[in-house]
Amino acid sequence: MSKFPIHTIDPFVAFPFLAEIPEPPKILHMRGSLERTIGTKLVTVVGSRRYTSYGKSVCESLIKSLAGYPITIVSGLALGIDSIAHKAALDAGLPTVAFPGSGLDWKVLHPKQHRGLAEEILDAGGALVSEFPNDTVGSIWTFPRRNRLKAGLSDMVIIIEAEEKSGTLITARLGTEYNKIVGAVPGSIMSPNSKGTNWLIRLGATPITEAGDILQELGLAEKLVGDVAAYLMLNPDEERVLASLAEPKTKEQILMELNLDPIAANVIFSTLEIKGAIRESLGFVERIV
Repeated sequence: MSKFPIHTIDPFVAFPFLAEIPEPPKILHMRGSLERTIGTKLVTVVGSRRYTSYGKSVCESLIKSLAGYPITIVSGLALGIDSIAHKAALDAGLPTVAFPGSGLDWKVLHPKQHRGLAEEILDAGGALVSEFPNDTVGSIWTFPRRNRLKAGLSDMVIIIEAEEKSGTLITARLGTEYNKIVGAVPGSIMSPNSKGTNWLIRLGATPITEAGDILQELGLAEKLVGDVAAYLMLNPDEERVLASLAEPKTKEQILMELNLDPIAANVIFSTLEIKGAIRESLGFVERIV
């Protein structure tokens, strides 16, 4: 018997937002558990299968900087940015849920080369979910239907890279139709992989340039800093510094952003480090609570 057998779940209990989309699934099949996703924001991260080194680096950096926040990374287990997003979530200790464009029987799981990644997701307490019968082979019609679920269940959809005519843009369009927060990573005007994301930003998608943009859109940055501030008894200046550290920054960056006096700032940094809120490594200040 499989360590993670397939069982059926109620789609609206597991993912309440699915009740609001056209043609909601009547049933979902799942391996693994959704326990770690309870109380988290669901962030769908998708992008090009033919990603660039820029897209890979951005995806990994953004998700790494979300470590410690109540966020679940959702993606499609596909080649390219999807798999990078799942792996980055695993490395960051974040729960992750995969929606493959196939059934969940190991013989048909798509793509077959990601069987190992699928097992890592399950071992980490995540889940594989599909609305298709277990023996359904991935094909041209299954992927768009899968995409509507990834967009429909989420609090936010983030597009890392997408060409001008890309299936990834289907997920972005659906996210817009379902009134989701849609974010896109801007890129070079010379890169074909950024034509789709730059176009989305022109249409009104939120530019995602750092993890703080994601936290701000989800309403998490101020809330969590407030909780930590109360626990550690931080003063207002210490709170401001902590709130600015959605991702590691140099002291010089923080001084410029917050217009801090250098002498006063050194006291703040030392105090936050003593309280266990930050640490400095390789010239960067990193938030650890």
